[in-house]
Amino acid sequence: MVLSTCGSFDVNFVQDLHCVFCDSLYPARVLSTCPRCGITGILDVEYNYAAIARSLTRRTLAERPERSHWRYRELLPIGEGSALPALSVGWTPLTLAPSLARHIGLRMLFLKDDGRNATGSLKDRASAIGVVKAREKRHKIIACASTGNAASSCAGMAASMGLRSVIFLPERAPEPKVTQLLIFGATVLRVRGSYEQAFQLCQQACERWGWYNRNSAINPYLVEGKKTVGLEIGEQLEWQPTDWVAVSVGDGCTIAGVWKAFREMKALGWMARTPRMLGVQAEGAAPITTAFRTGAPLEPIEPHTIADSIAVGVPRNWKKAVLAIQESDGAMVNVSDDEILDAMRYTGRLSGIFAEPAAATAVAGLRRAVAEGTVGRRASAVAVITGNGLKDVRSASAAVGTPFDISPDGAELQNILQAKDLIMAEAS
Repeated sequence: MVLSTCGSFDVNFVQDLHCVFCDSLYPARVLSTCPRCGITGILDVEYNYAAIARSLTRRTLAERPERSHWRYRELLPIGEGSALPALSVGWTPLTLAPSLARHIGLRMLFLKDDGRNATGSLKDRASAIGVVKAREKRHKIIACASTGNAASSCAGMAASMGLRSVIFLPERAPEPKVTQLLIFGATVLRVRGSYEQAFQLCQQACERWGWYNRNSAINPYLVEGKKTVGLEIGEQLEWQPTDWVAVSVGDGCTIAGVWKAFREMKALGWMARTPRMLGVQAEGAAPITTAFRTGAPLEPIEPHTIADSIAVGVPRNWKKAVLAIQESDGAMVNVSDDEILDAMRYTGRLSGIFAEPAAATAVAGLRRAVAEGTVGRRASAVAVITGNGLKDVRSASAAVGTPFDISPDGAELQNILQAKDLIMAEAS
């Protein structure tokens, strides 16, 4: 197995851990949640930005040869010389999608395709941090609860680092994601119940047997990996951000991480302004949208949506997500499962990018936000494609239907081509 290291740099720049609920500060060591607030007290990693600014600038960043999320190492909570996964993480394509922009009604649209990561989703960014921290703490086993993508990324990253993984899944997890876990050698425990029940079992198991807990719902370091997608967007746009960045929202960590990246880039003087964040939830799993709109504490729900990766009824990072929307002067919208399926179709047809349901949710949300006037038609935007469509082939099949079956002599061919307007289109 080949492991790389961080190289030499002044590390680390983590200053303390801050509770987003009670504002308590704690020393920079591995904690799960705020001791004062308990399980609801989500912590955020704070850095010494003055020291980082002396080490990391736009110029020094541009000189770095590596094209991965480790290029932002000063802004990550990892130790000097820590072993890193050999799998490629980050520096995924930011693709201009003019046909899709016209369909949605935007002046300009980019797709950040994180389905290109090693295990096919943005969650690789968080899991990469998780396995590094597990190795730093000399753990041999890492565990998580997940609806699928976090699990497969955890298992894949663990395999690349020689760690064993234990995964707790709700029974509704898509088969391709379960198969991916088994290929990576994970011990897969499919819980006959909800994601919340799987999460609770995982928490209890980690406490009982001392496994490293990769659950980004309570592990403050995991969000730091997710924020690198925002750092890359800023750098790939040459520090001139779009008006909006759209992110699908489940637990709330991803949109919180993306927004944190933009705040950090502005604080370090890398960009003059920040984009507005558009959080998008599925209508059947939208407790964070409700909390944002009402200003009330989050009320747990029972989620019902085809977008399994964001089907979270008890999101623990809801406060971070709400703060990201508020601080960025952003907005939240909900979309139906039909809108999500439709977005899978037109995103693929108009951009060539295959998005799983949760990823297509961000595109569907942009379309709805434009239709409702929340996002202006002259605006520019980035939609974060959080996972590859091959992760959930059943939903993709529901979105596009079945192929035409024809006989070997092609007797039906002309009628099919005429019905699809393919013969006339080519002639013209």
